[in-house]
Amino acid sequence: MVKRDNAISIYIPKSKAGQKLMDRLSKLGHKRDRSVNYLIVEAILQYIDSQEKKNP
Repeated sequence: MVKRDNAISIYIPKSKAGQKLMDRLSKLGHKRDRSVNYLIVEAILQYIDSQEKKNP
């Protein structure tokens, strides 16, 4: 049995579907030689850091 303690799943709501999020992430990942997962984790970390600075 595989443990998934460090895994998350992301649902893209229909209201955001028109923004072609996965296409944009794939293109950016290719340009930066990074995986989509890497980009998402970096974005989450940056968001958390900025929120923690606003509301310590």
